[in-house]
Amino acid sequence: MTQFTDLGLDKLLLKALADEGYSQPTPIQTQAIPGVMDGRDLLGIAQTGTGKTAAFALPILHRLAADRKPAPRRGCRVLILAPTRELATQIGESFKTYGRYLGFSTAVIFGGVKYGAQIKALAAGIDVLVATPGRLLDHLQEKMAVLSQTEIFVLDEADQMLDLGFLVPIRKIVAHLPKQRQNLFFSATMPNEIGKLAGELLKDPLKVSVAPQATTVERVNQQVLYIESPRKRALLAELFEDKAFTRVIVFTRTKRGADRVARSLEQVGVEAASIHGDKSQGQRERALAQFKAGEVRALVATDIAARGIDIDSVTHVVQYELPNVPEAYVHRIGRTARAGANGSAVSFCADDERNLLRDIQKVTRQTIPTFDRRNDRQLGAMTAAMPEPAGVRAERPAHPPRDSHAKRGGRPQAKSGQGKGSGGGGGAAKTGFRGPKRGGGGGGEAAPARRTGVWSNR
Repeated sequence: MTQFTDLGLDKLLLKALADEGYSQPTPIQTQAIPGVMDGRDLLGIAQTGTGKTAAFALPILHRLAADRKPAPRRGCRVLILAPTRELATQIGESFKTYGRYLGFSTAVIFGGVKYGAQIKALAAGIDVLVATPGRLLDHLQEKMAVLSQTEIFVLDEADQMLDLGFLVPIRKIVAHLPKQRQNLFFSATMPNEIGKLAGELLKDPLKVSVAPQATTVERVNQQVLYIESPRKRALLAELFEDKAFTRVIVFTRTKRGADRVARSLEQVGVEAASIHGDKSQGQRERALAQFKAGEVRALVATDIAARGIDIDSVTHVVQYELPNVPEAYVHRIGRTARAGANGSAVSFCADDERNLLRDIQKVTRQTIPTFDRRNDRQLGAMTAAMPEPAGVRAERPAHPPRDSHAKRGGRPQAKSGQGKGSGGGGGAAKTGFRGPKRGGGGGGEAAPARRTGVWSNR
């Protein structure tokens, strides 16, 4: 059986892996690491939770250690693009962990925060830069960043980039990169648009696939509960009466809906926190820290968190509302059954969400077990007794869109705050730096400035 020691990695990388208790690579790591170490382009198809980050972080750090040189001023040796600030931060932390004995600089920049600290970090030069597309494009357009000496380019979660409308910013960023570079391309699914982008970027790539496209995690026990929309809150409260629901992520489609569901859980005695793009970076970090520490049983999130939360021991994922994009179902349930554990996923489906369920089952090529909880008298009495969550404005019932793009097999257009090429940039806070006038969301949802949006482990 393959061990990390068999892959020829730098001894200091092996020491860091031993510190973390890692000895045996996952399938995607076994297949990807040797080829990336040799400098080949790579096309990786892997669903969440497969160890994908280490599959590119370890060989990249090995290559940097084998060819040490100063990082270019205002630039980087390695550029990694990620769709959300949570995922970008997670990737940056992984590089910091694996490279702790190598001495390379790592910085993470994203939108929704001030520019000053990011400009300072870029000015000195960075070995490994992890960024959301929109904010990096802002720096490039203001000539605060230069990518002409970047040696390795990584595009992570490419299909979510597509979902969030980031393909135009990505192409603009790629235009700043040198032609001679190594390209690593990762996506959990491979729709036509992503396949076309991969064809543009990659040269004779090594192809690594550890699961069929759009498959779901095998260790996740999945079920769908048919339920009327007004009675979803009561059904959610009933689920939490089961003590096995110890660490649960609940997904909603809207930011306001996330706050509303979190407040309704609090009212029935379930500790809960919400995370979405209207939260400041500090609020999001505190909510994640509380969830990791077990201070709250439920983390209520929008899809901004579907691929940005890497927390072991998540026992259940509850989809309070089904996603409009069927591939998002795969990433939502991938928050559980991580690190070899088992998990459960429960999805609520109202009558106006039946078409979304059909799309999910078609894309994932499976029939999910269903149970009918409509007209449940006990649940009806419970609904009548539950007060409306205080302090959260009531929403209209969510009706899934029936746009013409669904018939053509296309994708929804980016919403306000995601477009105009800004993508993950976030609204620029007022500073002495003349930022672009437009604003994009950090991973599709803009957030108020609170933190610097950059850290380095120099």
